[in-house]
Amino acid sequence: MTFKEVYENWSSKKFLTIAHSNINGYKAVYIICEELYNKEFRKLKFVDLQKVVDDCNKNYPTLIKLKTLFKQLYKYALKNDICEKDYAAHIDIVQYKNKNKNKQERERFTDDEIQEIWKKKDDKIYQTILMLIYSGCRISELLDLKKENVHLEEQYFDIMKSKTENGLRKVPIADKVLPFFEKWYHNYPECEYLLGTSKGRHFKYNTYLKDYYNYALEKLDIHHTPHCCRPTFILMLAFAKVDQTTIKKIVGHTGAMSLTEKVYTHFDIKPLLNAVNQI
Repeated sequence: MTFKEVYENWSSKKFLTIAHSNINGYKAVYIICEELYNKEFRKLKFVDLQKVVDDCNKNYPTLIKLKTLFKQLYKYALKNDICEKDYAAHIDIVQYKNKNKNKQERERFTDDEIQEIWKKKDDKIYQTILMLIYSGCRISELLDLKKENVHLEEQYFDIMKSKTENGLRKVPIADKVLPFFEKWYHNYPECEYLLGTSKGRHFKYNTYLKDYYNYALEKLDIHHTPHCCRPTFILMLAFAKVDQTTIKKIVGHTGAMSLTEKVYTHFDIKPLLNAVNQI
């Protein structure tokens, strides 16, 4: 069996028992392993796995997830007599633990990179990247956003599904990206989600990431994951001197609003909209 076949067999059962966020995490690091896909699993050596770690240029938390994936696959493979030895336990990621001195810079889009993306604003895929950068929402939140929760006239959308209670929030739509939200809203009338494929179907995370997002940015020689859009947005707001309480409300950070405030406080989108229109 190839590495890809082992992953597909393992994931077909594993993904039925874990949270959606964990599934996305495994899918994201699986993409990093592309050079292993067609290699026979039992013939893989330690050096093959370590090379993936050494060459991927990912931060330490991502490497932890990658090593966990390797461990899971070898546990499955040993149990099913697919291989005879577990090389995952020997993978070295500790050497990368303290090599994130410029982490903040690497994990956000630069002004020049953002301008390059704006030059492609007529392309609907680059539009989605700008929608992420100027809203601060998570990629999963945007992909799962239904049209019924998008309020174009009032310029905001409701996040109805999130990792945390604070993540359930109203997100303002900045003037500069409102046309993109409008185009996507009317793109595929038969699709209940804001973003959809050319056939009007719901975007799957892995499909969007590999076939659209990564493909689009590689053309511009820009190398950031969708998760870099959120810290980019937060930093842009901070540079525009937007107060921290407002930033927390927009991105759904802990301490933004208590449950009581969410229920009993009159919601006004204008202050949040004014904030995002400063960037």
